[in-house]
Amino acid sequence: MKIFVTGGSGFIGSNFIHFQINQKNKIFNFDKLTYSSSIESLSSLQNNPYYMFKKGDISIASNLEDAVKFFKPNIIINFAAETHVDRSIDGPKDFIQTNIFGTYNLLQVSLNYYKSLNLKEKKRFKLIHISTDEVFGTLDDKGFFNENTPYDPSSPYSASKASSDHLVRAWNKTYDLPVIITNCSNNYGPYQFPEKLIPLMIINAMEKKKLPIYGKGNNIRDWLHVFDHCRAIDIIMQNGKLGSSYIIGGNCEKTNLDIVNMICDIFDKKFKSNNFKHKNLINFVDDRPGHDYRYAVDYSKIKNELKWEPEISFKKGLASTIDWYLNNDSWWKKIQQTKYNQKRLGLLK
Repeated sequence: MKIFVTGGSGFIGSNFIHFQINQKNKIFNFDKLTYSSSIESLSSLQNNPYYMFKKGDISIASNLEDAVKFFKPNIIINFAAETHVDRSIDGPKDFIQTNIFGTYNLLQVSLNYYKSLNLKEKKRFKLIHISTDEVFGTLDDKGFFNENTPYDPSSPYSASKASSDHLVRAWNKTYDLPVIITNCSNNYGPYQFPEKLIPLMIINAMEKKKLPIYGKGNNIRDWLHVFDHCRAIDIIMQNGKLGSSYIIGGNCEKTNLDIVNMICDIFDKKFKSNNFKHKNLINFVDDRPGHDYRYAVDYSKIKNELKWEPEISFKKGLASTIDWYLNNDSWWKKIQQTKYNQKRLGLLK
């Protein structure tokens, strides 16, 4: 199978590529290499015959079209996106450019390519668009998002992703482009850029820096290990129903404060000899503007239709993620030195 991946050098994309290379599928990674991408995340594949890379921006249609025509994929998977809510507050234009106009370009290029295929090739082709549960807005203490939940985005980021989802659906309904949309809950695991909650807290705890928690830390998210997410995408890629969407979740609701306390407890156990309490580093800071209170998802559709469920418990997943950052400090220290030094973003001024 030949899979064309946009945004494959980012967090979820790079993990997905490693997963697919292990399955002996051929991968073409088309990535702009923005600040949150890391070419080092896939450095082990540099000489792998199943892997190709081209630096490219989905906002530039001609480069994208040339790459698709060259590779002749069976499947296109769109991970390419600006994803950080705080950065979308500081600078929404980049999110609109990549997440909306970039998705439009990808849809047009995919449609033109699809029309060029013979009947047998058309039956194999599909585009899978990776999105987020943030498009649905916020929940109170009860209820869950499902595939029929109305969209109600709160941030420039989630609004841009909601727009991209609507475009993908429209290209399916209007032009019969074979597509599937996935909306996942919060991911965590290896290769996640340090601006996100879990890696930020892990790295700060390593360096005994303050652990900033927005507001009172009572905002709730559902947490999904990236390996479980990659497995879900693989199953959807093989057996998902065209024209439909699937919510992917971890069945694991935690408050932000819960997460930070768990990280502190793990560090205290790992480094008993220094007799330092990492919870003393916790620092409550001004909340994020428009901060959604709770996300929770009902993933019964993918469970019932495709027999997928998350397999990695949060306790084990968090411990293994901490070990990964401890053992791969050269990866995140390079980011720290050149791209991001754990500075607070998304404050209205």
